[in-house]
Amino acid sequence: MISKGLNRRSVLSLSAGAALGFLARPAFSADLPFRLRGRFEQSGYAVGQADPDAELWLNGTLRGHTSPEGWFYIGIDRDGVSPYRIEIRTPAGSDSFDLAFTPRLYDVQRVDGLPPETVTPTAPEVLERIKRDSALKAEAFASRDTDDTFKGGFIYPLKNFIVSGQFGNQRVLNGVPKSPHYGFDMAAPIGTPIYAPQGGLVVLAEPDLFYEGGLTFIDHGLGVISMYLHQSNVLVQKGDRVVQGQLLGLVGAKGRATGPHLCWRLKWGDFHMDPSFMVTSV
Repeated sequence: MISKGLNRRSVLSLSAGAALGFLARPAFSADLPFRLRGRFEQSGYAVGQADPDAELWLNGTLRGHTSPEGWFYIGIDRDGVSPYRIEIRTPAGSDSFDLAFTPRLYDVQRVDGLPPETVTPTAPEVLERIKRDSALKAEAFASRDTDDTFKGGFIYPLKNFIVSGQFGNQRVLNGVPKSPHYGFDMAAPIGTPIYAPQGGLVVLAEPDLFYEGGLTFIDHGLGVISMYLHQSNVLVQKGDRVVQGQLLGLVGAKGRATGPHLCWRLKWGDFHMDPSFMVTSV
C-alpha cells in the first residue's frame, strides 16, 4: 500500500528518547510513513508496512522484498551513517524517504584471562575447525524466510539475568584489540533456560562451535536473524519452527567465554543490531 499523499522524499527524524516512548506504545502512528515504528538510533531498527512483495531498497541497494502481508524491517547498523534512504518499489510506482537516526556512544571493554588459543589461534586443526564453523554460519545467515514474526517485537530470552556486557563495545581481549562486541551479554547460572524471544525458523543449531560453543540461529523473517551463543545444551534442531517463549536451550560457558552467560545477537544481512532494542515488553 504505497502511502497516498506521501511526498516522494520524506524526512523522518526522532530522538532516542522519543523513540523509546513510541516503542512502548503498541499502536502505529499515522504521522509516520508506512506506519513506521522502531528505535531510531545506531544499532536500532525500523518496522513498517507497504504493499505485499514490494521491493525494499536501502541507500540504492536492493535488500529484499516485503512479506506477503507487506511488512518490512530495516536494521540500523552499529556504525550506520544517518540518514538511510529507504525506497519501496512496486509495478505501480515507488515511494522513498530518509530515515534519520541518532548516534550512539560505545565503551571500550577489556577482557583478560581468556585461553590464548581462543584469542589468536594458530594450531592447524583449530584453524580448520574455525573454517568449518564459518561455513555453517554463512549458510545460516543467507536464510530469507518469508515469515514476518519480527513485527511483534521481542521478549528477553532469559527470565532472570545480570547484564554483563553491552552491545557494541570495542573489545580488547588479553590486551589484543579486536572487533566490536556484537552481542548483548546476559549472565546467569549454567543450565538457566533460554526461551525464544519471538517465533521463527531455526536455521542453525550446533552443540559446540569453537568460538560460540552451543549456538542457535533463528530467522524471524526476511533475514532478521537472532543468535544464542555459549549454550551448554541446544534443545532445538535446524528446520524447527519455534514460537515466542519456546525453550531453545540452556545457558553455558562453552566457546570463548570467561563464565556462564548468554551472548544474544541480532543481524539483518551484514548489519549488526542490539537485540535488546527489539524488546517491546518485559
